[in-house]
Amino acid sequence: MKRTTLRGSLPFIFTVSVISLPLSGVFDTATIFLDEVRWYVGALIVVGIVLVGALFDMLGVAAAAARETPFHAMAAKKVFGAKRAITIVRNAEKVSSVCSDVVGDIAGVLSGAGALAVSVQLSDTFHVTGWAKELTTIVLTALVTSITVGAKAMGKTLAIQSPTPIILTAAKIVETLFIIPGRHHKRTRQTARRSRS
Repeated sequence: MKRTTLRGSLPFIFTVSVISLPLSGVFDTATIFLDEVRWYVGALIVVGIVLVGALFDMLGVAAAAARETPFHAMAAKKVFGAKRAITIVRNAEKVSSVCSDVVGDIAGVLSGAGALAVSVQLSDTFHVTGWAKELTTIVLTALVTSITVGAKAMGKTLAIQSPTPIILTAAKIVETLFIIPGRHHKRTRQTARRSRS
């Protein structure tokens, strides 16, 4: 894994901090739309947010825990995604920061805000008022927090125990996402050439 000094990381730290500000604002604003949907739809969205946060947190830990050696062996055998995995491991500090600190933390904030919106919708749907409404909010936010902590703990455990397959899977997904636009662009150029001829 590539090691960098704090001074060398300052530009990246600054960039991540600047990017996180508008992203957090946009995502927090998006939770307002949860006020317009049914409580069970909102609950599913919150669960999805929790799972996304736990998944990216797992990727961040896996990137930090993984080693290059297995991927070099895979790259020699031309395993799809192996070269991309080497790049991820070499930039583990940046990958971990983006996955865990940016996506993971924003997802944590969103899940809390989403739980609050769901509790309001649930209370309105079943006409819950007074202390029962407050109790509903407390129970739901506590439940979401518990699920978030449990999912992240499970993800980190898996990441530490099996970082290589996790990073390889992520690398294959990233590699596929890079390939698809390239193929589309290639087909577009071929179609343009045929139309000219």
